Amino acid sequence: MTQVDEFFSEADQLPPSRNASSWARRITGIAVLLAVAALAWGTWSFISGFTSGPTAQDDYAGDGTGQVEIIVARGDTLTAIGQILQEAGVVLSVQAFVDAAEANEDAAFIGPGKYTLRRQMSGSSAVILMLDPASRADSRLVLPEGLRLPQTVDVAAESSGLPRSEFDQVLDNPGVLPLPSWAEQRPEGFMFPATYSLAGDETAEQILSSLVERFDESAQSLDLVARAEEIERTPYEVLIVASLVQAEVLPEDMRKAAAVVYNRLDDDMPLQFDSTVSYALGITELQLSADQLETESEYNTYQNTGLPPTPINSPGEAALEAALDPAKGKWLYFVTVNPDTRETKFARDYDRFLKLKSQLQEYLAENG
Repeated sequence: MTQVDEFFSEADQLPPSRNASSWARRITGIAVLLAVAALAWGTWSFISGFTSGPTAQDDYAGDGTGQVEIIVARGDTLTAIGQILQEAGVVLSVQAFVDAAEANEDAAFIGPGKYTLRRQMSGSSAVILMLDPASRADSRLVLPEGLRLPQTVDVAAESSGLPRSEFDQVLDNPGVLPLPSWAEQRPEGFMFPATYSLAGDETAEQILSSLVERFDESAQSLDLVARAEEIERTPYEVLIVASLVQAEVLPEDMRKAAAVVYNRLDDDMPLQFDSTVSYALGITELQLSADQLETESEYNTYQNTGLPPTPINSPGEAALEAALDPAKGKWLYFVTVNPDTRETKFARDYDRFLKLKSQLQEYLAENG
């Protein structure tokens, strides 16, 4: 063994110095502290990802651009609304909307309906816009007086965006509608003409039910059942008469037209209304050919006496009032002498009726 080897061999056998041992312990302690700190930081970062609000990377900045329509259904939670907004490209994240809504106490007033928003909005901007009534894009169902049931369904389907077949399914089972007992589950005539707001989440049954409920409100305000009894008619007969005058004449002539209906019924005369034959044929024209007037149908009031079996449309309140309070007079006939303006004249006897009919024929000849 060389002297050098002996030196290192002896050095290895010497006990460590106090300074060297203390330095090693310090290094070990620092390493442990760093490891604990790193573990704590990692744990905090992991947890904060679930508990803290969205960062700038989770939210758009600004009020957004363009337009996009979304529908909030009844019962949707803030999270559900946030998901709808995220999928539509309105907000960047669900949490961005939820946090903004929770920070705005007015967000509790965000209800079901259709909203017009913008793309790439911040969560807070989306909440503020949804609280603005101007953002509401609810559909409107506008039903004019005198629509037949198929026409009502067409308008309702178009306004709501629901398939027509869903309305037909409801009408095939009219017992689900809140029809009055005296309707005997016949829905024609009960789809009250008015303007209705649609939130966007209604079913076909709910929409049709709202029309029937609106009819009931009108019937209650007119005291329909009691007043029908006063004129010795059933409420259903009054509804049928109202539908006839709705189809045949302008509002200013409805009370006189109702008097014609009742006078002819009392005299056991056929009504001879073109509107009832048009209903049977599924057309809207009121000037019919001789062949059309011979149509075999229980709705043909040229061939049958009495009222048609059901209303031929859904009349408005003016027509219902006219049917409940007909004018006093012995008129048995009326003729719309000008189909374009719907000017109508009334007659008590057949000779006068023929003269009025001649006026109509002259007008048609001159105006094609």
